[in-house]
Amino acid sequence: MENKNAYDLKSVKMPYLAGGMLKFFASLVEGFLGGLLMPSLFESAGINWLRKQNFAETPTHHPIHFTGELQKEASAVPEKEWPHEASQTKGFQFTSVFDFANAYRNGTTTPEEVAKKVLDAIGNSDKGDAPLKAFIAVNQDEVMRQARESTLRFKAGKPLSIFDGVPVAVKDELDMTPYPTTVGTSFLGKAPAHEDSTVVARLRSAGALLIGKANMHEIGINVFGLNPHHGTTRNPYNPNHFTGGSSSGSATAVAAGLVPIAIGADGGGSIRIPSSFCGLVGLKATFARVSEHGAFPLDWSVAHIGPMAGSATDAALTYALIAGPDPKDPISLHQPLPSLNGWDNLNLKGLKLGVYWPWFRHADAETTAACEAMLKEYEKMGCEIVEVTIPDLEANRVAHSVSILGEMAQGMNATYSQRHKEHGLDVRINLALARKLSATDYVAAQRVRTRIINHFKDAFKRADVILTPATGIPAPEIKKGALPEGESDLSTTVEIMRFVTAANMTGMPAISFPVGYTQKGLPIGIQVMGKAWDEPTLLRMALAAEQVVERKAPQVYFKIL
Repeated sequence: MENKNAYDLKSVKMPYLAGGMLKFFASLVEGFLGGLLMPSLFESAGINWLRKQNFAETPTHHPIHFTGELQKEASAVPEKEWPHEASQTKGFQFTSVFDFANAYRNGTTTPEEVAKKVLDAIGNSDKGDAPLKAFIAVNQDEVMRQARESTLRFKAGKPLSIFDGVPVAVKDELDMTPYPTTVGTSFLGKAPAHEDSTVVARLRSAGALLIGKANMHEIGINVFGLNPHHGTTRNPYNPNHFTGGSSSGSATAVAAGLVPIAIGADGGGSIRIPSSFCGLVGLKATFARVSEHGAFPLDWSVAHIGPMAGSATDAALTYALIAGPDPKDPISLHQPLPSLNGWDNLNLKGLKLGVYWPWFRHADAETTAACEAMLKEYEKMGCEIVEVTIPDLEANRVAHSVSILGEMAQGMNATYSQRHKEHGLDVRINLALARKLSATDYVAAQRVRTRIINHFKDAFKRADVILTPATGIPAPEIKKGALPEGESDLSTTVEIMRFVTAANMTGMPAISFPVGYTQKGLPIGIQVMGKAWDEPTLLRMALAAEQVVERKAPQVYFKIL
């Protein structure tokens, strides 16, 4: 008899395609023969398996966890709860928000001087045989205009907040004037955005120095950071390796020291994966905690916007500013008011850490060892390891694929017939597959969502948080054949995404932060998932890890201050 609680995720072996073979395959799946190929491709992807299953649950189309009275006004974390000093990491320390803020306040430098150095560093970062390609667009005149205004505010003794003059990168999935929003494509965003997205507006109102639009894997449809139109981002810890995606440029910009914080977007690990690969802290908050107003409409039911930073404190600061209800995004009104209360309490005694061991250990040896070593450190801090079981993870994996690909196909529908061959080759293949999914596939995926939410709620009855590695492998090497036009490497994609998609399907918050490095010096991240609206506990665990994990410097790092 089948054990319904058995761990069912598997590693897969799929052919690697690049160069001429990738072009040929893209043309096949888009053409007449695509219909003949689809049954085999759907078999490999698990779609045929999903179609044979019976899920009796009512569909959940948005993972909304708040049942109280709807909020009516915009709100954020009260400033009195914001961190008041930088956290001190062991070993290497990224330049922090507080480092910039203190330098401006003690007269060591000005936002204008910093802006010039950042612009020079971006130029230098794109030189040579391994350009970082962190940004899609940087308007130097606009950056200097902001910097001059910030400098004047400091001269007048009236900075707007701790963020005034602090450089920030924004993923090119969010509207930010005066830039267009290309979503990493070659043909979208031919006109500037007419207004800032809510997240950008909050940063701007706090005086942040908005440097430009960060690069991304095209339309966020994969997790490598390979972009044939704007250049492939490279990992500052080793430029011969991928940054991860799809918030690839945001991770590169922070890890290379170009900015202390960046904004990413996460529909299937796209904040947490690049944060893990680049040794950063990346937070995907509870679904609808951060307003999606002004984000390109790609993946409504799994989408999240959040901070990527060099430290838990900088992630907490940025979260405090951007989280909270926004009348321009009605779904964001379904939340309790955000708070950071207790986020910096390093007394973890009694905290119950849920671990599903078969899942936790389904990673490569170095990743598993580093994450298990962090578990031991948490035990020394007084945490209790509690074994949990989470069934139907394979159903969750396939349901997430159906959900995000189906929504992306609809999001790109207006341009597909005329412009689909202007996408990169891997995007063309994924969209061709997505367009063959059915309405019944999508509804079945939402029934799975209901089931997986209930499974995690059951697990959270035993544990305060659930821990896994952030990714199954460290940042993969950029193969020679992958550039400039791309690759299809589904086996590696599955390894990378194994632990992240459940948080998108359930809408529960999750954070990635560094817990070690491979022998080759590549960062290893751990993921902590929490109960709905419990972001402070996730940030607290990241802060606690910083007390014991020895951080290492990237190979490529620009010291702006």
